[in-house]
Amino acid sequence: MNEQAKEEQGTNSSAYWRANLRILGVLLCLWFGSGCVLSIFFVEPLNEIQLAGFPLGFWFAQQGTIYVFIVLILVYALMMDRLDRKHGVGEDR
Repeated sequence: MNEQAKEEQGTNSSAYWRANLRILGVLLCLWFGSGCVLSIFFVEPLNEIQLAGFPLGFWFAQQGTIYVFIVLILVYALMMDRLDRKHGVGEDR
């Protein structure tokens, strides 16, 4: 590998990991928002709303955050697949 190719690969790698960390940061903030903010800080206003006979705040604390976490895993997998293809490091290269 010549020097220019190594430099280009390093730049591409840095951009890839910056994008990866940005995706992780956004998804972790969403997870924190659903797990802590909705089920802890806003539990009283949410408990005024009923979902299947249970207060919504209780539902978020017990079930909702699990569903949000599963959706976030799927979103992460799709976004990383797209990022991998964009940077040429996907499984189909």
